[in-house]
Amino acid sequence: MKEEVVIQHEELAAKAFNKQSAIFDKIYAENSIVAYKRRRVREHVLRLIPSKSKILELNAGTGDDAIFFATLGHSVHATDIAADMQQQLRNKVNQHDLNKLVSTELCSFTLLEKLQQKGPYDLIFSNFAGLNCTNELDKVLDSFDALLKPGGIATMVIMPRFCGWETMLAFKGNFKTAFRRLKSKNGTPANIEGMHFLCWYYHPKFLIQQLKGKLELLDVEGLCTLVPPSYFEKFPHKHSVMLRLLEKLESKLKRKWPWKYIGDYYIISFQKPAT
Repeated sequence: MKEEVVIQHEELAAKAFNKQSAIFDKIYAENSIVAYKRRRVREHVLRLIPSKSKILELNAGTGDDAIFFATLGHSVHATDIAADMQQQLRNKVNQHDLNKLVSTELCSFTLLEKLQQKGPYDLIFSNFAGLNCTNELDKVLDSFDALLKPGGIATMVIMPRFCGWETMLAFKGNFKTAFRRLKSKNGTPANIEGMHFLCWYYHPKFLIQQLKGKLELLDVEGLCTLVPPSYFEKFPHKHSVMLRLLEKLESKLKRKWPWKYIGDYYIISFQKPAT
């Protein structure tokens, strides 16, 4: 019964992202906070991986990260459960003539044991809270050890159970958004293009405990702790100077307590022991 519920939930999420696939890039193309988030995540990853790495990307979406890493000479196996998202990705791969470096596969991150290309990989990568779309994150994490090379890295961008910016929305009377993460035990409703599905929020301790004895924690960075979340769309236009100052300050505090735990996201990386 539990497996059937999980499959139904994933089908709903896939339908939602399929519906958004045609406009996904347009929605975020001019959002400077999204650009900041991507830059931070990519800097984090590139600091950890060797040149010409073999990358397994989970919830690859329309492929912005896959294209980025491929243009630097890395090979990327980009996976997703949304077929239309994968088609957008393949279109980009063709446009950039990167077919030799980017491959695609429709595969749920909860079913990585069925992955056709099993690696091993230098990096397993999941960006922008794709892994928050499952209440079986423990199952996903348990798959990593077999897919990584010795010394391989797993980097994930996850939404925690508390976000300072969201909580402050309570002062504006938006209690639903302000406290939605704290009620995520049974899943928090999400809505994309009129399609409804559930998401869950995870403290870094959950991932650390789940991977204990398999992968070693390397780094945790808060993301959008002082910089506002990207859905504060008007902030960059109204407060451009302040935004730059917040970016600089966040860069200094991103690994310090409590800032690494209270952002819209955190970036967390683990490493498989070399021997």
